[in-house]
Amino acid sequence: MAYQLSPNVEVKEVDLTTVVPGVATSDCAFCGPFMWGPVNDITLIDSENTLYDTFGPPANASQSAGNLNQAEEWLAAASFLSYGNKLHVVRCANESVAMNAADTAPQFIGNVDSYLSTTITSAKYLAKYPGTLGNSLQVSLCANALAFAAANTTNWAWASKFDRAPGTTTYTTNKSGANDEVHVVVIDKDGAWTGTANTVLEIFPSCSVASDAKKADGSTNYYKNIINSQSKYVWWGGHPTAGTNWGSGANSTTFIAAVGTYSLAGGVDAQSNAAGLVSARQNGYTLFADKETSDISLIMMGNSTAATIQHVIDNVALVRQDCIVFYSPLKSDTVNLTSQATQSENVIEFRDSEVNRSTSFAVMDSGHKLMYDRYNDVYRPVPLNGDIAGLCARTDNTNDPWWSPAGYNRGQLKNVVKLYFNPRKAYRDELYKHGINPVVSFPGDGPMLYGDKTTLNKPSAFDRINVRRLFIVLEKAIARAAKYSIFEFNDEFTRAQFRNLVEPFLEDVKGRRGIYDYKVVCDESNNTGDVIDRNEFVGDIFIKPARSINYITLNFIAAPTGVDFSEIGG
Repeated sequence: MAYQLSPNVEVKEVDLTTVVPGVATSDCAFCGPFMWGPVNDITLIDSENTLYDTFGPPANASQSAGNLNQAEEWLAAASFLSYGNKLHVVRCANESVAMNAADTAPQFIGNVDSYLSTTITSAKYLAKYPGTLGNSLQVSLCANALAFAAANTTNWAWASKFDRAPGTTTYTTNKSGANDEVHVVVIDKDGAWTGTANTVLEIFPSCSVASDAKKADGSTNYYKNIINSQSKYVWWGGHPTAGTNWGSGANSTTFIAAVGTYSLAGGVDAQSNAAGLVSARQNGYTLFADKETSDISLIMMGNSTAATIQHVIDNVALVRQDCIVFYSPLKSDTVNLTSQATQSENVIEFRDSEVNRSTSFAVMDSGHKLMYDRYNDVYRPVPLNGDIAGLCARTDNTNDPWWSPAGYNRGQLKNVVKLYFNPRKAYRDELYKHGINPVVSFPGDGPMLYGDKTTLNKPSAFDRINVRRLFIVLEKAIARAAKYSIFEFNDEFTRAQFRNLVEPFLEDVKGRRGIYDYKVVCDESNNTGDVIDRNEFVGDIFIKPARSINYITLNFIAAPTGVDFSEIGG
């Protein structure tokens, strides 16, 4: 506080109301080979409808070649969204083969940054994203009143979609210019998007070809900017050859009108090469490695290979140490096999030899479910890891992250026609010994997660999902609160403030059955002179985590009629 030089009353505020903040525990990450959508960008998806709108539909039979089970990956993501509403999605792409459809010269443009940094060669319009879906797109524009007019026998085909012919915008009229107005439509020419050929997907009326054009509210009306910022389907690539002065300023400029229709072709899906896609998928998951830029707690792996699972565990989960990887065995390990012994051996082999990671930051399930694909009217095998991650998200909403997501109360799965591997007791025992959580279906009870182990081999409290998630919550929340002590003095006031911050939070967790007991030590015993001189601050937090019940013993004892229970009880 500054010293006063003359009599004065100065008012100061000291904020001692800091609390341990709530943290996100239900956010899940996924990287998959979708048919549409931004590449190598993290996009938050909150529902199956948003998933469809952003990344396109699951592939149908004619699109499946080269798509490497894309529909199954799509349905795995949709499975998670049936339990939770925070799925952070990255579309991976083999950039050496993927192409955006264009009217001429297709090229790869994965996202907004890619568009801004890429020189467009020859094309007037390109599909917004790579893939064969772009081959169904067509862009048509009209900046010619005569061509628009119904009296003209060769009038513009889409004139009926607009209430008047293009002319001169008010902005350009005020600038003494003329003929800058243009109408634009985007069409599904083959019906790949809507099922009906020549369906209009987007309409952009009364845009301007003047680069400085503004609407009445001051926002841009330049047709290039309108298309690039508002279209879900196309990028602008260049002005029509017939147009004159397009892209010039409006002041005293007369624009020469043009009409043009541009059909896009040459789009190539991002999944055409298996080896290239594995590398691309690993790169996509690596976008989640920085916990300062992406706040996630769950990672679902879909139909990933063992190499990709290992990569994500080693380079994302173990780097962040605040999220759990959920993975399934390969489809070939369990799907369409009739011997449970063979299925069990395959799943254990995948866990012990192919992934081969002992860590509490990963969870493995036992296989795939048969799921109905309502978009294509077929049944498909779908990996269960999306469901298991979803059960954790649902448990966060119904209880707390430190409750087990398994069992009859919280472990019920959705959208399961059947389980390809429904292990009997002997095989469940073998799976569980190897840290694999069986998914089973009992008559009358339906399919459920019937285990809550992590893949940690060492006997430890952290070999359970609920304990690992408990510590993720505690560590993330308390660390966020503790950062406000940085650059403060390491004295008893700051240490007492830290204790008063943490202890009520832990008491609340204890009251919500997350821990049995706790102790917070932050005083001179662990903040010694040496610690203080190194500009460090130490808080030791001892936790007794609550344990989930995995084994129940019921002892039924027959007693003689004349015996008092108090004599034999216990």
